[in-house]
Amino acid sequence: MLLQANATVFEDAKSHALRSRIRQVAPSNATVLITGETGTGKEIVARHIHELSDRARQPFVAVNCGAFSQSLIESDLFGHEKGAFTGAVTGTAGWFEAANGGTLFLDEIGDLPLGAQVKLLRVLQEREVVRLGSRHPVPVDVRLVASTNVQLEEAVAAGHFREDLFYRLAVARIRVDPLRDRPGDILPLARYFIDVYAIKSGEPARAEIPQLSPAAECCLLSHTWLGNVRELENAMHHALLVCRGDVIEPEDLPHVTLPPRRPMRPVTPLATKPCASAWPAAPIGGRADARVALRAALCELYRERASDLWNELEETILLTAYEHSNGNQLQTARLLGISRNVVRARLLRFGVLCSGTRDASADAPEEEAGTGQRLRSVSAA
Repeated sequence: MLLQANATVFEDAKSHALRSRIRQVAPSNATVLITGETGTGKEIVARHIHELSDRARQPFVAVNCGAFSQSLIESDLFGHEKGAFTGAVTGTAGWFEAANGGTLFLDEIGDLPLGAQVKLLRVLQEREVVRLGSRHPVPVDVRLVASTNVQLEEAVAAGHFREDLFYRLAVARIRVDPLRDRPGDILPLARYFIDVYAIKSGEPARAEIPQLSPAAECCLLSHTWLGNVRELENAMHHALLVCRGDVIEPEDLPHVTLPPRRPMRPVTPLATKPCASAWPAAPIGGRADARVALRAALCELYRERASDLWNELEETILLTAYEHSNGNQLQTARLLGISRNVVRARLLRFGVLCSGTRDASADAPEEEAGTGQRLRSVSAA
């Protein structure tokens, strides 16, 4: 089960935007639909919404819709009376009644059958449930938060999900990006999971909690993380079990393979105005004309139909900003509006930094940071 990491663990710029969105949505009683790939931390988001709401002192009940028995879905959700079906020897409250006053989180709601969707829609409209075997409605005060890893719009178009329920659920929508698009979260989360599992294991043989080596950090930052946060958690748990000393090395991460090493590339500081050699001079009209020139250049590239255009553009944008910032990662991050962890991950991927390189600007005051991480040349490498 995915550990409930504190929201402060997430440091990527996209995660900061996500937290802002959560703070906007949480105080209301509106239903929330959280979308994202499996393992991205949708339940963490749901819990955070609950904790920031007026219902924080009331129950938070999490239910996986994919785990329901087909014959007992309605009983599980809405409850049943004694004798409602074979084996119903007592009356039992469903998940809605269990969450009364608080928040009910329905994970993977796209797995809910159409029959149950009809009854769920009625509960959301009427704010009451009718147990199986009963004709008496029971009022419930529940805020519903749902999540899915499928495109519900496509499920609606295919007839697998009710359109009216979709709109009822999607009053407020929150998307959780996959971990591969949030590289600034990878190392903070990895360290968090190491700390948690080190404390849980309580191994007396270790004097200190193991740390990640620079090579292991490079390995983690370069991995695609198709299993997202859950995969990272499992990788850190495994690494903690097999590492022999107080440092986690790449060999302790057998399922996280290093990509082929790219040759170090020369990146020369610009001697004149920032970006003077990175792009042709902008037209006299200034910023607006510069954007026009950029669009024209992009159109020319589109006509070439290069297969790896996005990676080429991303590399050009980041390295140009890095040159503009005199090789300072903090300033590059601020210039692009991303975190320093993202900048470092990209520089490692593009071969500008080696895995052991440390940026002095991480420790230096901001006004001195310009002399921190020097741009590397082939001879220096």
